[in-house]
Amino acid sequence: MNHHALVPLGLVLVTGFLVPWLVVRARWAQQVPRLALAVWAACGAVFTVATALLPAQLVLTSESSHRLTDMVLTLRLPSPERLFALEGRELLAFAIALTVVSLPGVAFLRRLARARRVRLRHAGVLRLVGRYDPDLRATVLDDDRPAVYCLPGRSRRVVVSSGAVHTLTPAQLAAALAHERAHIAGRHHLLVAAAESFSAVFPRLPLARHGGTSVPLLLEMTADDRALRRCTRDALATALYALASGRAPRSAFAAGGPSAALRMRRILTPYSAGHPVLRGLFTITSAALAMTPLIIACCSFPG
Repeated sequence: MNHHALVPLGLVLVTGFLVPWLVVRARWAQQVPRLALAVWAACGAVFTVATALLPAQLVLTSESSHRLTDMVLTLRLPSPERLFALEGRELLAFAIALTVVSLPGVAFLRRLARARRVRLRHAGVLRLVGRYDPDLRATVLDDDRPAVYCLPGRSRRVVVSSGAVHTLTPAQLAAALAHERAHIAGRHHLLVAAAESFSAVFPRLPLARHGGTSVPLLLEMTADDRALRRCTRDALATALYALASGRAPRSAFAAGGPSAALRMRRILTPYSAGHPVLRGLFTITSAALAMTPLIIACCSFPG
């Protein structure tokens, strides 16, 4: 084992265990959901790369581990000549690193393809039984239950049930539609697929477990914030209340759903004193400072 293993080991512990523990308990995460989403995404990327590099740092010499680190960080494959010249341990470490980096990406692409097939099938059904309303710029589906949802991706569209049209006021309906269009504009289905695929690859990891449940909720809150640029807090909150029991098909975003009560309370409750962005940055900085002793120890060794 060479001393350079301290840094990836520290990154694995900080991003995989410490930061998730801090973020799920932080109030600022729900006040500034986009910052929290950035933290989850950054932790996932850093954890994956650090996990890929850790075996190499444990078994290879400093010179060999540096070469492998450069290849992983620059996504550059070795030349055929260099590949055949690798020793057994180097070849094994390279294969492990390549596998660890590739697994989340492969799972992400498979999940995207599966969700796209589901959305295309549902879009085909909507073309048969729904009708497009140019005033709402949405597809209206005959159903007495109030529901508003969207299908993201290439088959993107917003769907409104006839029950929602009859139940919601014009202001409430506009707020619900703005929420769904925020999901489409933000391509939130990509982040959901990334969180789900990461959880599938690392199911027992706190980062994956907490991120898999936090990311969808944070995306709903992000869409709420964007909708509030076009509507009042009362209109959006009462729309969520009316749509709380509504259901949406798989791979779709619903304006209501099980998180409606929590989001209503967030929308109607002003931020407490203090600056949530600063508190979030303080949490991130504190986690980064946990790495300082390992970096100092690593750099204090020659080679």
